[in-house]
Amino acid sequence: MNTPQATSLDAVKIGIVSVSDRASSGVYEDKGLPALKEWLARALKNSVQFEARLIPDEQAAISAALIELVDAGCALVLTTGGTGPAPRDVTPEATLAVAHKLMPGFGEQMRQISLHFVPTAILSRQCAVVRDRSLIINLPGQPKSIQETLEGLKSATGESIVPGIFAAVPYCVDLIGGPYLETNNEVCKAFRPKSAVRPARP
Repeated sequence: MNTPQATSLDAVKIGIVSVSDRASSGVYEDKGLPALKEWLARALKNSVQFEARLIPDEQAAISAALIELVDAGCALVLTTGGTGPAPRDVTPEATLAVAHKLMPGFGEQMRQISLHFVPTAILSRQCAVVRDRSLIINLPGQPKSIQETLEGLKSATGESIVPGIFAAVPYCVDLIGGPYLETNNEVCKAFRPKSAVRPARP
């Protein structure tokens, strides 16, 4: 059996999409894209090229943006906003429309994390899918909630209480043929089976 080889860090292209009628029309400043960039820059050791989109709550436009980002080579696409039950919240529908495989565990874990903070977490409809060799994940709309669902819950001493969803992202990206993502453990420790871990570089 071949073992992973020690190499330099893979470069990665990540799509980030903020879905908001008001932010996209300039009514208020978008906070989703900056929050995603800031967290990913802290969490990943890889060199990241971001492809950012700020679009209104229109299902066809969201689906088109997701397809465009996947076709552009984004191994990971994260969306924020539009996942509630309101009539204009259509991000999950747009995401499911472009899916080749469903990854329900991500949405289940996000709601479990958020339920530690608010009972209305059960109203969230975040989902995750695979399209071609890209993982697409819907995240909450608020920067604080984005960080909580990605990182999980930690004790006052930094011990993990509930794992965040990003701990599973690098291995998922491995399995669908994407680049090898390495995380900063103090932010989020990725989990891989021992057979899938690349040897440490000298």
